[in-house]
Amino acid sequence: MRKCYLTVGEELTAVHDIAEKGAWINLINPSEAELNEVEKRLNIPPDLLRAALDEEERSRIEPDDGQLLILINIPFEANGASSLTYDTIPLGIIVTENNLVTVCLKDNPLLNEFECNKNRSFFTFKKTRFVLQLLFKTATYYLRYLKQIDKKSAEIEQQLHRSMKNEELIKLLNLGKSLVYFTTSLRANGIVMEKLLRSQLKLVRVHPDPDTVITSQILKMYADDEDLLEDVITENKQAIEMCETYSNILNSTMDAFASIISNNLNIVMKFLTSVTIVLALPTMVASFFGMNVAVPLQHSPHAFLIVLLGSVLFCGIGILLLRRKNMF
Repeated sequence: MRKCYLTVGEELTAVHDIAEKGAWINLINPSEAELNEVEKRLNIPPDLLRAALDEEERSRIEPDDGQLLILINIPFEANGASSLTYDTIPLGIIVTENNLVTVCLKDNPLLNEFECNKNRSFFTFKKTRFVLQLLFKTATYYLRYLKQIDKKSAEIEQQLHRSMKNEELIKLLNLGKSLVYFTTSLRANGIVMEKLLRSQLKLVRVHPDPDTVITSQILKMYADDEDLLEDVITENKQAIEMCETYSNILNSTMDAFASIISNNLNIVMKFLTSVTIVLALPTMVASFFGMNVAVPLQHSPHAFLIVLLGSVLFCGIGILLLRRKNMF
């Protein structure tokens, strides 16, 4: 799917010409025809355009002949709002001389916010500011999903207090895997942001005079942009710290509740064993008096009542002894 937008005044407007100056081209799981069109019209190398279509691609910055690829990992909820699994997916941001292109395999709420123009001071032709806003929004979504993970883990913990099943532990395991994905992606994104802050990405242009070299910045960054990038880095570091904290807490919780579940099972087994012993006593008495041989009280009219009372007495004694041993 290919969408193209251009800021006209204060409004975000859909346009048809992807080569229009200042336009933002958003590619979501694009077809081969759409990729070829963008390659030809904007003169983007195929490697840059297809980098984000590999789910295992690492975050990085790659300048190429006056164009810049910024590849980061963005978070998403795997199976809808009720899911307990979160994951990350590559987002490619390609900055050209006149346009900005985003490439992603899945439709995601992060880019949808920009398509709905929910962000202030968002202009498609301000490429540097747009890139930084994307990075900032990515860190914001990580923090938002981390809070959801913390809330869901707290709900599962409440269920685990009275649980003897593995279902809740499996849910916690899924949340733990999500935190691992988040931590890895956030660290890789942090490296990209630090490189953006430190590096001066230059484009070398050919000049008729061989002794003269003309250079210009691929991604122009002003003082306000540097401040925004520093804020993005701070948010990203905060998300990393939260990930590590939640991951440690979750691992400790899983270990603790795994022991609790095992202990609950042992308590139940102890109780059932005690019940089995108590029930075995009247069975044993009945077995003795049910033998096909001469037995005491066989001619007594009160034999059944005596045997019944004796069984009850043995059960009472057994319960009393087991209770003293804390078996009940």
